[in-house]
Amino acid sequence: MVIHLQLDYLTQWGEYIAVEIDGYANNPVVLSTEDGLHWETTVKLPHRHAGQLVTYRYSVWRGEQRIRQERGAQRHIIHAQSQVESAYFAIDNWRDLPQHNALFSLAFSGDFGDVHPASASLAKSTYTLRVLCPTLRQQGLKLAIVGESKALGAWNPAEAIIFEEISANHWQLTLDTKQLEPSSDYKLVTLNSQGKVVEWEGGQNRQLIIPSLDEGVHFFAPEVEVYFANIHPRVAGTAVPVFSLRSEGSQGVGDFGDLKHMVDWAVATKQKALQILPINDTTITGTWVDSYPYNSISIYAFHPMYVDLREVPNLKNAQQQAQFDKEFRELNALPQVDYDRVNKLKRDYLLLSFRESGKQLLESKEFKAFLDNNSHWLRPYAAFSYLRDKYGTPDFSKWPEHSTYDKTAIEKLCAQESKAWEVVAYYYYIQYLLHIQLLAASDYARSKGVMFKGDIPIGISRNSVEAWIEPYYFNMNGQAGAPPDAFSANGQNWGFPTYNWEVMKQDGYQWWKRRFAKMAEYFTAYRIDHILGFFRIWEIPSHSVQGLLGQFSPALPMSPEEIGTFGLYFQKDFMTSPFICEEILYRIFGDQNEWVKQTFLVHSHYDVWSLRPEFSTQRAVEAYFNKEGKSMPNAEALKNGVFSLINNVLFVEDHKQRGMYHPRIAAQQCFIYERLQQHEKDAFNSLYNHYFYERHNQFWYDCAMEKLPELCEAAPMLPCGEDLGMVPDCVPWVMNELQLLSLEIERMPKDPKHEFGHVEWYPERSVCTIGTHDMATFRGWWREDYSQTCRYYYDTLHFGGEVPGDAPGWVCEEVVRRHLNCPSMLTILALQDWLAIDEQLRHPDIESERINVPANPRHYWRYRMHLSIESLLQQTAFNQRVTALVEQSGRQ
Repeated sequence: MVIHLQLDYLTQWGEYIAVEIDGYANNPVVLSTEDGLHWETTVKLPHRHAGQLVTYRYSVWRGEQRIRQERGAQRHIIHAQSQVESAYFAIDNWRDLPQHNALFSLAFSGDFGDVHPASASLAKSTYTLRVLCPTLRQQGLKLAIVGESKALGAWNPAEAIIFEEISANHWQLTLDTKQLEPSSDYKLVTLNSQGKVVEWEGGQNRQLIIPSLDEGVHFFAPEVEVYFANIHPRVAGTAVPVFSLRSEGSQGVGDFGDLKHMVDWAVATKQKALQILPINDTTITGTWVDSYPYNSISIYAFHPMYVDLREVPNLKNAQQQAQFDKEFRELNALPQVDYDRVNKLKRDYLLLSFRESGKQLLESKEFKAFLDNNSHWLRPYAAFSYLRDKYGTPDFSKWPEHSTYDKTAIEKLCAQESKAWEVVAYYYYIQYLLHIQLLAASDYARSKGVMFKGDIPIGISRNSVEAWIEPYYFNMNGQAGAPPDAFSANGQNWGFPTYNWEVMKQDGYQWWKRRFAKMAEYFTAYRIDHILGFFRIWEIPSHSVQGLLGQFSPALPMSPEEIGTFGLYFQKDFMTSPFICEEILYRIFGDQNEWVKQTFLVHSHYDVWSLRPEFSTQRAVEAYFNKEGKSMPNAEALKNGVFSLINNVLFVEDHKQRGMYHPRIAAQQCFIYERLQQHEKDAFNSLYNHYFYERHNQFWYDCAMEKLPELCEAAPMLPCGEDLGMVPDCVPWVMNELQLLSLEIERMPKDPKHEFGHVEWYPERSVCTIGTHDMATFRGWWREDYSQTCRYYYDTLHFGGEVPGDAPGWVCEEVVRRHLNCPSMLTILALQDWLAIDEQLRHPDIESERINVPANPRHYWRYRMHLSIESLLQQTAFNQRVTALVEQSGRQ
């Protein structure tokens, strides 16, 4: 096959254009030009023939460096349909993202499946139209052409010629040039399954101009984007963690089987989206501490507790089965998840099941195919789980053997003749069950037209499979977290290692691309947890417990000389070491300040004190209170007081560049800030504002644009960014450029000048919600601050009269209505906020509905819906109210 390509693109001096053809991507073909604008090349593809797809994209190079490439997952496509092996001539336009890129995602366009080429043409010369048009297949429609010439139907819709969808949303029509007029007008239309025209495209007529072609040349016109009426879809949905689901037959915790029931409820109430929290395995301690779903030990393996045992064969011992059933019923009747008991009981059952029937399942061709496709993570995961269990710790650095990953040694460990095989195979069995069950739930959701939205955590556990087998991708000497925000005044310390982006860049971010590709097997949309981490991460020293002594990475620290240019004389000892004096001690500790002095401090001079070397870090202080201070009645307050002493600095030294500094986050709330003179405060405030809100915008924009374009096109899911917290101006720049959906929350407005967001102003490319899993439910928030609630009631909802103490159902319904009516593409509400509209149905205990409290790093994630999904499906009046709200908002 020989293809001649032409592209108009104005390059700068020293730049050139190359084309990367799928299947030959490692050998980009350089185009030639005479004027720096018109580029062309001829490519010979010896192993391609008529009937196959040729997909390709263009890029701009300077020397050996690719400096730009066409963005998005949509490639140029040539589907050669001629039986005559001749020359193919294609004219292309440079293409970045489609105008409505979200519509091309799995969330709206679904899976395409196999290509079914049309019968080949016998014409010696052809003209091929190429059109990008999304979502037609999902509506049961086809694309067709009607024009003025006889060959195009003479404007008779009954004679419309149908395009072929050669790939998802890519439509192509090949015409015999001998049958065509040199020039004729035409329009594109959509046809239903009966061949009737549903819609004509708007605007002026298009023109079909046939170039002068030699015999044997097959011409491909530039691709065009075409959108019909439904280009602004608005969808309603529900967010609920899998562990929170409750069905009549679940076993004390929600499972993958319950997801199908939730899909049924979504369909019954005209919702089109179901969003869940991360579902990866988090087994570290084997206790409820592992309930935190964002601290996974594998980015691929799912949590064993999500196996639906109803889909697993019963045990052969009927008495044993009956005992398990009895205990599972008891657990399922509990108001919340008993994480320890549920996991122990499920694992005990799965072990017996594996011994009875699991080994036979592992001999199936289906499992062997699963193992072949997933061995790169499944073997290391099973080996890690075996070694964790054997040595009683997930900290691989403490394992007597295999503390350093060796692929050959681990393959031997996982071999059938190995002593570890029984346990390794057991973990294979569990993961295979989880895979087929989640895939079944995902397929069910797709078959019902429900968007299935997953969650990609920003971090991994430092005691995880990935940290063990790929340590070069991570910085293990720091901790990821978040600066102070509405969730936590002291910042958040997640404990995750941070990413070594420079190493990840060297192989084209394959670690992330593999992760996204695996997600796309199950999900059609995904939430990028803490998308700010792709711009910069809040990196906290390993010796810190709280997040206040962190620094952004990467960042541009300041020298003492630069600090001086803001009018602030830099005093290293005073500004970078904890400032502790008698007044501060009394204000924090009151009468217990003497005990604090004797235990943690040494006198320096005058009324100034210093920390004892053995208590100079928060980790050291924490260890003291964990051992010595357990019995003290106010140990927590004392510990946090000493933490605040350690935090009492104005600047933090850069952890890579000594002698360079970052202003400490929220330093204006420090005691040391109070000691500054007014002119020093003014200078520091100016420096602080410059550093956190101006200095890094272009720098972080460039950092994000190095990663996110490639990652977002790695899988065809709909990307949604969680852009909450301390958001620099460059974040919306990038999200708008890449058409990523933002997260909009009324209680956390993007504009700091407003106390509450204006839902009617939300951008179309956004996910609107009342609150996240990190926040109180709407009813919980309503009672937190009565004065704020009053302002919301009067100024936002525009109600009058006395403000109710608890949010009544009619208020909750109005709030739901307002969120559904907003312009956002997706409105996804927590299940608790949906239920809040019905005072008879909602949970009487408001606080029990809270999923997480971010300020508490040891929060127990155990919320479960208080009624079963079967019962929810039978609540006719409530479901009719939800359906009416969705329909009235136009979200269908």
